[in-house]
Amino acid sequence: MGWIKNLKARNLLKIMVWVKVVKWAVMLLVVTFFNSCLISYTFNGASIDYAKTRSISIADFNNVAELVHPPLAQEFSEKLRDKFAKQTRLQLLKNNGDMHLEGEVVGYVLTPMAIGQDSYSAETKLTVTINVRFTNNANAEDDFEKKYTAFQTFDSNRMLTDVQDELLAIMMEDIIDNIYNDTVAKW
Repeated sequence: MGWIKNLKARNLLKIMVWVKVVKWAVMLLVVTFFNSCLISYTFNGASIDYAKTRSISIADFNNVAELVHPPLAQEFSEKLRDKFAKQTRLQLLKNNGDMHLEGEVVGYVLTPMAIGQDSYSAETKLTVTINVRFTNNANAEDDFEKKYTAFQTFDSNRMLTDVQDELLAIMMEDIIDNIYNDTVAKW
């Protein structure tokens, strides 16, 4: 009877060893599976495959609008670079990036809006239009050329020079957010 008890103990020991081996094999398979199916979550909206796309080049935008606000093109270029530098891990290059943005300010227009009782404009609308060309060297299907427009209105009793910087800051932020969404966020 002692030998039966001894046989059961040995079989139980063998079963316990096999259970450990199977448990380790399953854990190894699970770890391997999850490492190969890596999903990256970001809170900035970017959907960039950093294995394929590592850099972006943003050329200086030119100002070819009929009415020119001299610092607009330079300020826009810098703010656009800042957006990509702060919200992505892409290396910012002067040229030859995996992604490339270039373009020009094509519109800077003042339009009288609401006409007052004295037949003069009560409000004026400032509209900025920027033409953008985007090239994605990793995926040519993403390439596009598009015009982005933003506008703000202001009381015609105020001088443009008094409100211009504030309005341009709002409009540039809107346009830059739209460019960012169309290029890397894909919203």
